[in-house]
Amino acid sequence: MVRFGVFLLAGRFPGQGDGEALHRAMAAVRDAEAAGFDDAWIAEHHFMPYGVCPSAITFAAQALGQTSRIVLGTAVSVLSTAHPVALAEQAALVHEMSDGRLRLGVGRGGPWVDLEVFGTGLDRYERGFGESLDLLLRGLSEGRVSADGDQFSFREVPIVPQLSRPGPPVTVACTSRSTVDEAAVRGLPMLLGMHIGDQEKAEMVARYAEKAVVAGRDPGSVQHVSAVLGHVADDRAQAVRELHEAMPGWLAAGLAAHTPIDGRLRSMRDPVAYTELLCSLHPVGSPDECVDRLLASAERTGINHVIMMVEGGGTARRTQENIARLGVEVLPRLR
Repeated sequence: MVRFGVFLLAGRFPGQGDGEALHRAMAAVRDAEAAGFDDAWIAEHHFMPYGVCPSAITFAAQALGQTSRIVLGTAVSVLSTAHPVALAEQAALVHEMSDGRLRLGVGRGGPWVDLEVFGTGLDRYERGFGESLDLLLRGLSEGRVSADGDQFSFREVPIVPQLSRPGPPVTVACTSRSTVDEAAVRGLPMLLGMHIGDQEKAEMVARYAEKAVVAGRDPGSVQHVSAVLGHVADDRAQAVRELHEAMPGWLAAGLAAHTPIDGRLRSMRDPVAYTELLCSLHPVGSPDECVDRLLASAERTGINHVIMMVEGGGTARRTQENIARLGVEVLPRLR
């Protein structure tokens, strides 16, 4: 099965307000449904302009209420700063009320100040992901959950609401080998980010397959998800120019706002160079160039579910135009 979605960061570009960014992202979901996309995925961040949506599951609930067909995914709900049972309850509620249109993407997150603010601490980030993930999965699949582990300990409780259908499919954002292994042994599909290219994604898919087989899982039964930057224009020069007009300023402010919890040093990407890298890795250019790049990427990685970051032009108008052109000039040629 081939699937195409949009990937929304709700980034606050220079000169914009948070409300403007959020409304642009919400409009993009409606536009994506009209353009024929299969799904829309929303990111979750705290305390930074890189993305101003602090609760992907809340945004998904609102977007599902404004649409009728498109599937909504969280990309991702961060398990290091959330209680997995609370997230299971929220996901069950949204999935049930939307007639099964939720996809729950989860991730480890980063060693950021979020861990301090929400009181979960560095240990949850460094050692608690697997335990949190298993509690989440049991809550969604069994309807009851208890815990007696390093991070969580509580008596058995029911998950309410009880689902009248299978729970939302869970996808794991993977940026390290250890997280690839966590997903593989559980038979969960990976979400691979737009910061890496096809070669690295192919290597992660191969590692996943190896670890899944050892764990007795069928790697061919899962459909991984690849996030890319997607921007279509009349030609590549115009597409690159439009992205360079908007993305470096957003990236400069957004990447600088990542504050480590423990004062550790971190390197920061050059925003202009990073924009150029993303343009070189992903479907950016004319419709023909976007089609060719998407086909080549699917062949190299083996991933046929692609979600495109469509907000790179920085404004509501450019985002709307980008989604519309992708829907008319690119997606039909890939179906």
